[in-house]
Amino acid sequence: MSDDVTPRPRGSFYPRRRDDWHPPALAPRYRSSTLRAPRRALISIPQGWGEITGPVFGQNMLGELDNDLLRNFARPGESPIGERIIVHGRVLDQDARPVPGVLVEIWQANAGGRYRHKKDGYTAPLDPNFAGLGRTVTDAEGHYEFRTIRPGPYPWPNGPNDWRPSHIHFSLFGSGFAQRLITQMYFEGDPLIERCPIVNTIPDPAAVDMLVARLDMNASLPMDALAWRFDIVLRGRRSTYFENRPEGN
Repeated sequence: MSDDVTPRPRGSFYPRRRDDWHPPALAPRYRSSTLRAPRRALISIPQGWGEITGPVFGQNMLGELDNDLLRNFARPGESPIGERIIVHGRVLDQDARPVPGVLVEIWQANAGGRYRHKKDGYTAPLDPNFAGLGRTVTDAEGHYEFRTIRPGPYPWPNGPNDWRPSHIHFSLFGSGFAQRLITQMYFEGDPLIERCPIVNTIPDPAAVDMLVARLDMNASLPMDALAWRFDIVLRGRRSTYFENRPEGN
């Protein structure tokens, strides 16, 4: 979240990411990390012009309903089951300046906690009017917005009774496909956040707090949908934690 981002002079350096702020690659309580954690030193792969200069994402690549998950998979005249919500925010750099032209994609479970994925074996039913996928491009001021339903929590085979809190996955692309950052957004007040083995790999509670969206009544639609604000900060000491770049953005 960007609530406490302090603007700094332009051109300020990118500080090294703190090891005590981000989770270790190997966290035995999060069982699958034992298979995913690298066993050798990381290497840096040089980027070519294809990764550095393109492609450029624009509004002309989007469908009319791409950011409206309430309608982009629903049958005519029908809607998904669940609590209707708006998720919005801004993408900012480390100096609190907006980052325009960022392709933001989300994916999530339905209101029952089930993904529309062939490998999801949870017994909750699929919703015939909900795919759980959306995308948009940030505007000139870094704003993005989605209409969707609040995803449900779900059990997962990590421990005897482990549950994932309600969450939405975010993917951000820069000016090229190699510039991709992935994170998860949680909901303020969810008691499962502090119980989640994945969340608990993050050693600093302040870092966890930056992954939590805030209820935003000012952006809510009366008699329709509550709104949640989730700002994403690129680089710097107050950077949002990105799960695919724990070594740095």
